[in-house]
Parts: sequence; C-alpha cells; structure tokens
Amino acid sequence: MSLSSEDLDAIWLTLKLATIVTVLLMIIGTPIAWWLARTQSWLKGPINAIVAMPLILPPTVLGFYLLIFLGPQGAMGQWLESLGITPLPFSFSGLVVASMLHSLPFVVQPIQNAFIAVGESPLDAAATLRASPLDTFVNVVLPLAKPGYLSAAVLGFAHTVGEFGVVLMIGGNIPNETRVISVQIYDHVEALEYGHAHTLSILMIAFAFVVLTLLYRAQKRRPRHSKTSDVF
Repeated sequence: MSLSSEDLDAIWLTLKLATIVTVLLMIIGTPIAWWLARTQSWLKGPINAIVAMPLILPPTVLGFYLLIFLGPQGAMGQWLESLGITPLPFSFSGLVVASMLHSLPFVVQPIQNAFIAVGESPLDAAATLRASPLDTFVNVVLPLAKPGYLSAAVLGFAHTVGEFGVVLMIGGNIPNETRVISVQIYDHVEALEYGHAHTLSILMIAFAFVVLTLLYRAQKRRPRHSKTSDVF
C-alpha cells in the first residue's frame, strides 16, 4: 500500500480544514452553548433544534441549500459579491463554512451539557466572593467544563475529517483546493483504483478507532459529575 501525491495533498487539506473548523467552532460554540445551558427563553427549543438539525439531515440537503444560499444568485452570495468577495461555493472558504454548520452539534452539545453539569453551586459561591461574571466564567466555569471541551474538540475534528456529502456539494472536487480524503476515496473507487481506496480507507478506520478510544478513555477518567457532557 502506498500513498500518491494526490492522496497526501488530500490528507493535508483535510487536516487543515478540520483544524480550522474545530478552532472556529470552539470559539463560536461557547457563547451558544452557554446561552442554551442558562436561558429559560422560549427560543431555547427552536435554537436547540436548529443546532441539532445536522445530526439527522442528509448532508446533501444541507449542502444543496448552502450551495443556493452562498452561490452568486443566493442572498448571501449576492451580498458578499457586493462587498467584492468571491462567491464561497467551490472554494476552501466555502468548505470551512459548510463544515462548521455540519459539525456544529458535535461541538455545541458537549459544551452545553458540560455547562449544565457545572450546576449553580459554584456560581453562587463565586458570587458571594464578589467575582465578576467574566472572572466566574474564566476561573470557575471553564475549568469545571474542561471535559466537555475535550469531547467537543475531538468530536468536531473527527466529524469534519469524515465529511463527504456536504463537502462534495459545496466544494466540488478541486485538487489542492476542495478535494478532501473522503472525496479522494470516492475518486479512486470511480476510477476502479481499489488499492489506493483501500489505503486511504484503512487510514480513516484507524483514525476513527484511535480517536474514539482516546475519547472513551478520557471520559472514563472524568469526575462523576461531568459524565453528562457526553454527546453520545
């Protein structure tokens, strides 16, 4: 088994995409998860549903509507074009946007559950010491929610690596630009290059096994109160 230069390019692009998406989702997902964990608003149900929708929607459906929305004739596409920004479909930036939406529940839900698991007592104790909301969040909530962040980072990264339908719909199949590992495997199968497809597929299986093993081992070592931060 060997990897071609195209395979290595696809692996590098996939790792680059997963890293960027995971970092951005950890930043964007934190305020969303905090709001969902704390609010009593009637909007909580609808927002929770919107965040979780990628879990059950066929990826091609999400990719199709993103293609329309972000395309030259779409609302967002026309707005970006008026700002002099190139349309996002069939670009790496478009892959990042689509992957963030598709992996959103895999990051927000573990963090949200970790915030819920923190409970009210630590927050009340911090308030009695006159800690500001920012101090309480940084020095009390974040350390206690660390297991949830670990799960979110691992799941967000792994899910982005394994995407196919969304990335194919919004990114197409452009070498060094949008051709990730899953699309490269598809290309090999289409060309009847089963040996190359086997090599990449075995790498993906090994990656999934290692990631899930490390995740379950990390969860096993958690304090009892933080077990609810699991997404599965």
